[in-house]
Amino acid sequence: MASTIEHAGGTGPSPEHETTTGLPNTKLAMWLFLASDCLFFGALISSYLLYRGASTQGPFPKDVYDIPYTSVSSFVLLGSSLTMVLALAAAQRRDFGRMRIWLLATAMLGMTFVGGQVYEFTAFHREGLSLSQNLFGSTFFVLTGFHGAHVVIGILMLLSLVSFSYADKLPEDASFPVEMVGLYWHFVDIVWIIIFTVVYLIPTGSPK
Repeated sequence: MASTIEHAGGTGPSPEHETTTGLPNTKLAMWLFLASDCLFFGALISSYLLYRGASTQGPFPKDVYDIPYTSVSSFVLLGSSLTMVLALAAAQRRDFGRMRIWLLATAMLGMTFVGGQVYEFTAFHREGLSLSQNLFGSTFFVLTGFHGAHVVIGILMLLSLVSFSYADKLPEDASFPVEMVGLYWHFVDIVWIIIFTVVYLIPTGSPK
């Protein structure tokens, strides 16, 4: 309905002109950043796979992992991809009220995931696993902690979009910044699917 369509932008800068690649500068920069981040996560995942079965003292993965708990936490993060898609669809319809709701829902799901990760880290520490305990602990905490930091950055980006929307500082095409944040958020979700599979679901070899 027309009454649900609010004006929440137009005073901010317009999207940038397209480059010779056919992409706006901002979108091209985002894709380049995500490509470089793929390499970084690839190196971290490779290090984890290389060293997780090399520890000579515990705790070992089978001693600390709680697969059902982490599965629920993963489902929460993956569900945030749906709310992100709904936020973009609302922005494209210029339905800024619903856009804010879905952005906030995405941020809340991200916060739930981060809270679950903090709880998991705390539980692992009580079991004796720390960053310096063994090679498994070092590679596990660096890999999952680095991903968690990405989720936190994404949450701040989502909350910034909501803030800018209320302050009338979004560009006239508000779907553009929402799309850019959405690209980042979906990337973080896809990376977690890989991490969850590699770290939690693939059996670990016997300790050396």
